[in-house]
Amino acid sequence: MEYSHEDEELANQPVGYWTWAANKTLTAYVRGRLAAIGITQPQWWVLHQVLHSENGVTRAEVIRAQQANLDVGAGLAPDIDLLVERMLLVLDADGRLRITDEGRAMHQRAAQTQRASRRHVHAGIPDEEYLITLKVLQRMIRNAGGDVSLG
Repeated sequence: MEYSHEDEELANQPVGYWTWAANKTLTAYVRGRLAAIGITQPQWWVLHQVLHSENGVTRAEVIRAQQANLDVGAGLAPDIDLLVERMLLVLDADGRLRITDEGRAMHQRAAQTQRASRRHVHAGIPDEEYLITLKVLQRMIRNAGGDVSLG
């Protein structure tokens, strides 16, 4: 792989820039792949959460649970509405969202897309290097006073 700078120069590059560039690039890649099958990334998060809830979930529960996902939060309401409108989710009499058969099929397509995206993005990166990268980033987040818990 050809890198942007020699090692000595690269070691002095600002991590904030490279984490921003990685976030921007990877988010666009994942969202583009999901858009190709007709779903947004936030809609995927909602379908995934509803699928894995035994008794369905309320809108408020979905929004609260997704609050930390790339600052989506209350902005999920239109995505939830679209999933109901497309009949991928239904709202039961108790106000709980439940996944439909069509929603399960879309979830399965999206899950396959996500796995393929991960394989593509992780190509040539051993798990050991990936783990080190995440641990270093978490250490930097803590050093800067941030929280690394997943809520």
